[in-house]
Amino acid sequence: MQRLLTLTAAVACSLAATPSFAHAFLDHAVPAVGGTVTGSPRELQLTYTENIVLPFCGVRIASEGGGAVPAAKPRLGAPNELVVKLGHALKPGTYVVSWHVVSVDTHHTQGTYKFTVAP
Repeated sequence: MQRLLTLTAAVACSLAATPSFAHAFLDHAVPAVGGTVTGSPRELQLTYTENIVLPFCGVRIASEGGGAVPAAKPRLGAPNELVVKLGHALKPGTYVVSWHVVSVDTHHTQGTYKFTVAP
């Protein structure tokens, strides 16, 4: 009986203990993911679920047709936020933002999202 209780306790503890897999995922952005803005934004703000390491992060913005939009290097707006100043006003259309970051615990994540500039 004692052995059964010990085995049951060990199984319960192993199921209750979950490892911590922290990754910096995109939490929200300005312009918003899938959103539409009136007028060209001056910058992008990408906020992540974890703090990030700036030297290992990057953001690229392009028109939906693939033409790259000039932009400054990302800077930190907060420990978990990238801010990217755009090189010129965006014409009406759909844009694709591609990003990659490394969180402070060294996990790499990447993704893309779109937003639209209304005429």
